[in-house]
Amino acid sequence: MNYIPTFVFFLLFISLANAQEIPSKEIQIKTALLAAPEEMKEGAMVYGYDEKGEFVILRKGSNDLICLADDPTSSGFNASCYHKDLDVFMERGRQLKKEGKNAKEIFDIREEEAKSSKLKMPKDGATLFVLTADEADYNPKTGEVKDSYLRYVVYIPWATSESTGLPLRPSGPAMPWIMDPGTHRAHIMINPPRN
Repeated sequence: MNYIPTFVFFLLFISLANAQEIPSKEIQIKTALLAAPEEMKEGAMVYGYDEKGEFVILRKGSNDLICLADDPTSSGFNASCYHKDLDVFMERGRQLKKEGKNAKEIFDIREEEAKSSKLKMPKDGATLFVLTADEADYNPKTGEVKDSYLRYVVYIPWATSESTGLPLRPSGPAMPWIMDPGTHRAHIMINPPRN
């Protein structure tokens, strides 16, 4: 019996199945922009995935906003947009994740690189918008996302509770608070109440 053709066919089938799981470029752009403020959608740059699953630029931008399409290999739906000054920080995180680093290792490496100025962080703060939904509420063929949740993050490297007057945890609906204070990843979190 010849198992080689069967094995090759199996690999081809798996490859095609994975390719079919990646939404079209148009759907990826449409859903990535759901996280963007309305007035910034038209000129935002969009990253997403090609038919091989490679992370690529899907659309060049003309303003300061960069949006990321949902990762088709991750469960649930997650689209985000951020100010261009965060792109070096975000790209470094993607590189380290690709190298197999865990969340703590990524944090520690970027912290060390930011302290030594090897990793450039925004000087005046920069915003991140994150839109999430359960997997059952996302249709990758139509781009429809139901029952989504949008939260806001403002990166202010090295800021503390003392330097901002912000609490270390939220004490009311939509109340801003500071997370990772005193580090390169210090940021204001704003989690609006769910509908």
